[in-house]
Amino acid sequence: MENQVLNLERVHALATWLKTTNTKLIQVNGQRKYGGPPEGWDGPNPGARCEVFISNIPRDAYEDLLIPLFSSVGPLWEFRLMMNFSGENRGFAYAKYGSSSVAADAIRVLNGHVLEPGSCINVRYSTEKRHLCINQLPADTKQEELLKVVRAMVEGVDSASLKAGPGINGVSAIVAFSSHHAASMAKKILAEAFKKQFALNVFVKWQIAVKPSLGEPLLLEASPLKRPCLFLTPSQRKAPPPRLTSQPPNLPTSCRAVGGPTAPPSSSSSSSSQGHDVSVPLPATLLRKLCEMTGFSQPLYELHYSYTGPDGFLHFTYKVRIPGITLPFTGAVMILPGPSVGGLLEEAQQAAAQQVLHRIYSTQL
Repeated sequence: MENQVLNLERVHALATWLKTTNTKLIQVNGQRKYGGPPEGWDGPNPGARCEVFISNIPRDAYEDLLIPLFSSVGPLWEFRLMMNFSGENRGFAYAKYGSSSVAADAIRVLNGHVLEPGSCINVRYSTEKRHLCINQLPADTKQEELLKVVRAMVEGVDSASLKAGPGINGVSAIVAFSSHHAASMAKKILAEAFKKQFALNVFVKWQIAVKPSLGEPLLLEASPLKRPCLFLTPSQRKAPPPRLTSQPPNLPTSCRAVGGPTAPPSSSSSSSSQGHDVSVPLPATLLRKLCEMTGFSQPLYELHYSYTGPDGFLHFTYKVRIPGITLPFTGAVMILPGPSVGGLLEEAQQAAAQQVLHRIYSTQL
C-alpha cells in the first residue's frame, strides 16, 4: 500500500497565509484550533446552536481556505480542523459563531459550497453534547445535595436530575452544563472526584437528552405492517413460529447509518414493474410487518448514545425487544451527525431494525 503524499503546494500556501495574516493555530488532541475566542474578540459568547459541523472537506484543504470562507458569513469565535498524523486533514471540521443566527446563515449559504472542482462541502448544525450521566450513585441520593456537590467539583453546571428504576443500579443523575467545553472538562474530573471525596466508584458518560425527563431510555414503538415469517434461534423462541410460505420482502441495501451488513441480494434483478419504480419500505416498517403478520407484538427499541468517534460518527447501542420472544436483539450502530436529536434517533432506529432483519433472515436461510 502506497504512503499518502502531502500536497506540498497547499502546505506552503497555508504557511504563507498564516505569516501574512498573523493567524495563530494551536494543535491539540488531533485537531488544529483557531480562536476560542480569537484575540480582540468583542462579540457575544456562543450559546446553543452556534456551532456547525463541516464534512466532505478535501484532505488537502487547510485553514487558509476554510477560515476566510466561514468568516465570510460572520466573525468566527472558533474553528477546529481535525488532523491526521500525516499532516492531512481528516475530512471534517467545526466552526463556532457568537450567535445562532450567524450559524444558521453559515448553513444556508455554505452547505453545498464547491471548495474545489467535484467537491461540495456539507454544513449542518453540530451535535453539541452538554449532558453527562453519572451512574451508580447511592440509592438515598438527594437531587439538591447532588447539585451542590457537583457544582463544588466542576464549573458550568446548570442543573441535575435523578433517575431510579428497573435496570438502574442505585441512582443515575443527568447533569446539564452551560457548554460542551464545561461538560468535557467535567467528564475528565468527576469520577475521580467522587472517588476521592466520597469513596464512591461512579461511572460518567455522555448523555444525549431525548426527552424532557432526562435519563429515560428511549423506547420507540414501531408502527403497522404486513406479512413474512419470523425465524429465530431456538434460545429466542417462546413458541415455534409458522414456516415461511412466500418470498421475504426485499431489504433496503443502504441507509444513512453505517456499520451494519448490506442487504442480501434480491431474487429478482429488477425492482420495478412495467417500467415504474417500486418504493422499498424502511427497515423499521419491514420489522413491524414481520411481527404483525406472525402474531408477535410490535417491537420496542431501546437506544443509548455511546460516544462520538474521531471520524465524527455517532455510536449507539440498541436493544430491540419483541414481546413473546424470550431474548432481545442487541447490537451497535454508528450514524452520521444530523441537525436534530429526533433525526439522529430515527436514523439509529432504522439501522437497528436493519440489523435485526438481517439476523432473522440469515438464521432462516
